Amino acid sequence: MGLRPFFRKREKEKALSNLERLGIGDLQYRCYRALSGGQQQRVLLARALCATDKMIFLDEPMSGLDPEAAESLYGVLSRLNRDDGITVVMISHDPEEALKYASHILHIKKSGKYFFGAKAVRQLCAGVLCAGRRRRWRSLNNWASI
Repeated sequence: MGLRPFFRKREKEKALSNLERLGIGDLQYRCYRALSGGQQQRVLLARALCATDKMIFLDEPMSGLDPEAAESLYGVLSRLNRDDGITVVMISHDPEEALKYASHILHIKKSGKYFFGAKAVRQLCAGVLCAGRRRRWRSLNNWASI
């Protein structure tokens, strides 16, 4: 393997393909520092996709993005998951957005209590409709309400 100062043709094609897939092919010759926050996030995502085609891990990818850019990036991540079968594992401090886009949620509280499961179950148990069942839910899953 060794140190290679240049990329192979196959690697360049994959990078360009990922830029196009994320709708930023026109940015390929622009300086990274001159891009907006949303564009920078997409470039970093395209870079991550060059290394994998099965799973990506993201740590607060929406931090620092305006609502429109965050919404757009959530859409991109949803398409990658739905259309390309890429598993997206993401850390977020915005539970409302996570519940809106994720198929499964792992919620960890400072107290050490947690919830893991499908978002539909989590949404049901977070609402008033599940108030009568909460005691049973807590005992089964060591979960306290938000």
